[in-house]
Amino acid sequence: MERTDVSVDYNGEQFVIELKLWRGNAYNERGEGQLLGYLDHYHLKKGYMISFNFNKRKQIGVKRMMFGDKVLVEAIV
Repeated sequence: MERTDVSVDYNGEQFVIELKLWRGNAYNERGEGQLLGYLDHYHLKKGYMISFNFNKRKQIGVKRMMFGDKVLVEAIV
């Protein structure tokens, strides 16, 4: 398996977090696909992605996306 950015085991639960620098939509979509692969590997249904965007006109916030039976929560900061 490729390297997971952050994997947290807390109180009997496991969380997988992908960290990305914003480099455009195509790069972001590849990051989402990478995270979905990690979720399959760890047998999880929910994953998190933090995108660091240094553009002046960025839209910060948190969004929740469904990919089949998987949930991705992405925070843009």
